[in-house]
Amino acid sequence: MVYLDHAATTEVRPEVVADVAAELGALGNPSSLHAHGRGARRTVEEARERVADALGSTPHEVVFTGGGTESDNIAIKGLYWARNAEDPRRRRILVSAVEHHAALDPARWMADHQGARFETLPVDELGRVSPRTLREALAAAPETVALVSVMWANNEVGTVQPVAELAAVAAEYGVPFHTDAVQAVGVEPVDFAASGVSALTVSGHKLGGPVGAGALLVARGLGPVPVLHGGGQERDIRSGTLSPPLLRGLATAVGLAVGEREEHAKHLADLRDALEEGVRDAVSDVVVNGDRDRRLPGISHLSFPGCEGDALLMLLDARGISCSTGSACSAGVAQPSHVLLAMGADADTALSSLRLSLGRTSTPEDVAALVAAIGPAVERARAARAKRRTPR
Repeated sequence: MVYLDHAATTEVRPEVVADVAAELGALGNPSSLHAHGRGARRTVEEARERVADALGSTPHEVVFTGGGTESDNIAIKGLYWARNAEDPRRRRILVSAVEHHAALDPARWMADHQGARFETLPVDELGRVSPRTLREALAAAPETVALVSVMWANNEVGTVQPVAELAAVAAEYGVPFHTDAVQAVGVEPVDFAASGVSALTVSGHKLGGPVGAGALLVARGLGPVPVLHGGGQERDIRSGTLSPPLLRGLATAVGLAVGEREEHAKHLADLRDALEEGVRDAVSDVVVNGDRDRRLPGISHLSFPGCEGDALLMLLDARGISCSTGSACSAGVAQPSHVLLAMGADADTALSSLRLSLGRTSTPEDVAALVAAIGPAVERARAARAKRRTPR
């Protein structure tokens, strides 16, 4: 079996498994004041300090959550509500057209249910948001903008955004800037303070940590309105009993990923380059999507003209190779990737694509298996599509 879908989730690291397992036997609610509770609280606060140290923030700026989707929702909904309450004119939410649905959908929901104005920032053919584009969107009426959200790196095509430049533009106009850095931590130099962003999303299971643990880094002075109400944990930004085992595992995963970043990124880039060279030899008209000069090292997003991505995925799956398409499925009908459409691709191209994503445990043998399988899979997919389209 070959796993080439590490951008969806990756293996939990052995060190993380050991830490989580060791902590699972401990008793105590971190909010309790007795000795058991103080022990649990100590684990949580040590995890907070480790995450802060690895990502260039202060511990006070680290808000623990259940993962990337929750962090994005708190950032977008919470910052909107806080800013709009201060000034009702602040109704615009600016989100890049290539965001993950964890950011796009909350912004749309706010427009549908909370009176917000949802606006997408266009991207170029490589999937990049230009600082000039953001400046133009802000300059006309900055007092009407509640927040901006642009992901650090795209989860489909891997394009890395000029986050620091974009955050600087937003800061000029006094607008909070949120970035979803779920795919970037561990392969890009993510530094919260140095980047100038106002809020940053992290998820454990993308970098060798446990599912169900994440964080939202929130700059001092910002107070997003909570999405969950209850016990007032996490500075009253995210209520709910904290899980010391998961948070200890998250901190271990973040620390290891950041500490090994340069070596890991080179490992991924070497494998990705070999993969793309091999695929190009097998399928001469393959198209590589995204910014090839500035993209994540472990993601290769490829379009195969004349194919359907879903068919390729299943043909590769039959050969024991797991990967993904960029398309979404609604009521059993494949929908083209909104990311590729925003980059200017037509629907056929957007539906003909695969995302092959590498991880810490990926090997040259994995690449060789994919290269050996892709040519015959493309031939079969093209033949099947041509047969379906032949008039009877």
